[in-house]
Amino acid sequence: MASQYPVVPVERIEAAIFLIRGHKVMLSHHLAALYGVEPRALVQAVKRNIQRFPPDFMFQLSREEFAVLKSQIVISSWGGARRAAPYAFTEQGVAMLSSVLRSERAIQVNVEIMRAFVRLRAMLASHADLARRLDDLERRYDKKFAILFEAIRRLMQPERREPRGQIGFHK
Repeated sequence: MASQYPVVPVERIEAAIFLIRGHKVMLSHHLAALYGVEPRALVQAVKRNIQRFPPDFMFQLSREEFAVLKSQIVISSWGGARRAAPYAFTEQGVAMLSSVLRSERAIQVNVEIMRAFVRLRAMLASHADLARRLDDLERRYDKKFAILFEAIRRLMQPERREPRGQIGFHK
C-alpha cells in the first residue's frame, strides 16, 4: 500500500527544476540524490540505455553553462573539480529514467517529479491567464478612466461666469 506522504518533499523537487536552453530540466546529480543512487551510477544506467534518451530528453551542460548555473544559485556543495559537466533531463527524460532505474524508490520518486512538473505547468498557465486578464482589464478600464480623468479636468478648470452687476452701495 502506497504511503499518503510523498517519498521526497515537493519543495525539494521544485527547487531542483531549472530553465536551461529554454527547457525545464533537472540535473543528473540532483536526480541521483532524489533516487538515492550515486551520480555515476545514474549516468552509467543512462549510457547503457542511450537509445532511450534522444537530445530532447537529455543533454549535457557545457562547462560554461554549469559555471553560470553554479554562480547564479550560489551552491558550493555541487562538488569541486568535476571531470564532466552534469546532464540535464527534460520532463520526458525524467519519465524515461524510471524504466532505466528499476527500483521501487525510483518509481515513487518519478511519480512525485511528474506531479511537480504538472504543478509547474499549471502555475505557468495560471500566470499567463492572469496576465491576459490584466491586459484585458487595462484595455477596458482605460476608456472608463479616460472619462473620469476628463471629468476631473473639467472640475479643475475655473468656472466661466458672465459679469454680474455690482452689489453694494454706489456713490
